[in-house]
Amino acid sequence: MNYPNGMRKRVKKKPKSSTKIAYSNRGMSLEEDINVTNSYYLETNRAVIHKKPTPIQIVNVNYPKRSAAVITEAYFKQASTTDYNGIYQGKHIDFEAKETKNKTSFPLANIHEHQIRHMNAILKHGGISFFIIRFKEHDETYLYPGEKIVYFWEQQNNDGRKSVPYTSIQKDGVLIPFKYQARIDYLSVVDQLYF
Repeated sequence: MNYPNGMRKRVKKKPKSSTKIAYSNRGMSLEEDINVTNSYYLETNRAVIHKKPTPIQIVNVNYPKRSAAVITEAYFKQASTTDYNGIYQGKHIDFEAKETKNKTSFPLANIHEHQIRHMNAILKHGGISFFIIRFKEHDETYLYPGEKIVYFWEQQNNDGRKSVPYTSIQKDGVLIPFKYQARIDYLSVVDQLYF
């Protein structure tokens, strides 16, 4: 750039960023996306699916004023099962939602044994049970059947892998596309796999 006095002013160019910006999730967490999706399903009368509350026992509450009560001490009454359950097309649906930063696998350490037992019980009684797994680094969300997770869990207990390979999730799971109203339209995948 030249100024009227003839002196040159050097303008610094902004360096090009080598990282790709992902706009699809716009800062939403997986649970928030599923909650928005479930609200849409409920409003459109497609399904009734809710997040299960975590059962806690409140021990101590601070009451500076009634409208500002704060729980200061609590503990879990019992181990929770899965994150979500409900009914769709006359079938019980029960699933867990998990996010991972891992690029190559989903660690089984993210799952508890009581959750596997619960999923097994749902499957044995004819219900639909699965995991929704988001790979943050790939910006991908998959529906992965409960039977597959149970298989890897049992293999782990017999000196097998301690994780589910990303390639297995790609092969045996179904990629859930990000949409506007039903952000994580997992019921479309449920239709594909179970109906």
